Amino acid sequence: MNKITSSQNPKIKEILKLRKTKQRKKTDLFIIEGAQELGMVIKSGIQISNLFYCADYLKDKSFLSQLHCDIYELDKNTFNKISLRENPDGILVLAKPKDMFLNDIKLSKNPFLLILESIEKPGNLGAIFRTADACGVDCIIICEPKTDIYNPNVIRSSLGTIFTNKIVICKNSEIFSWLKKNNIKSFATTPNTDILYTRADFSGAIAITIGTEHEGLSTEWLKSADYKIKIPMKGKIDSLNASVSAAIILFEASRQREK
Repeated sequence: MNKITSSQNPKIKEILKLRKTKQRKKTDLFIIEGAQELGMVIKSGIQISNLFYCADYLKDKSFLSQLHCDIYELDKNTFNKISLRENPDGILVLAKPKDMFLNDIKLSKNPFLLILESIEKPGNLGAIFRTADACGVDCIIICEPKTDIYNPNVIRSSLGTIFTNKIVICKNSEIFSWLKKNNIKSFATTPNTDILYTRADFSGAIAITIGTEHEGLSTEWLKSADYKIKIPMKGKIDSLNASVSAAIILFEASRQREK
């Protein structure tokens, strides 16, 4: 076990650089902070490269001997330098992404999918992952991504559910034919329809599609979707936060599917 007591240490500088998407792609590494998140990472089978901990924060260190990776002990000031949390719990790891593709998806007899097109805000993306986990979504498919799913803010706001969900990244051109091939009906969310989401039948093989707050789903998606649905709006605006919209519709779909 190695000790690091300076923020000028090369390992510390590497971690700080990994906050940028370009560096994560270059090194094929990303940051995970938090004991709860680490537990989910271990269960998911993602490969951990390095672990950094602070004894001043971490009370129980017994599990460290069970990990097969390079481990570094940091003093409090140095750990605070790499932490993104106001109240850190003393654990931060570097891990390698575990990529998944459309052909890797093993569909259940009655698939329940969530498709996200060009979601930009890391906080929204992470919150949607939490909702998908709560609703029992089989797989999340991200089309034309605008945000790196391994952004530290995505991981933090997902509370580690980025590791419990199956997540695929692809292009729109790939997903349309794949849905058709697997007989999965797609539901596009848009204010430009008369069909309320509560009147939709979510009991079969389905994919619910959510777009950005500003522009919604692309014309390409609206033309290709099997159904268009909306959330009724009684105020002056015609759209909700993407995470809120996803939660409303996913929980309705989950309720119907329990029957």
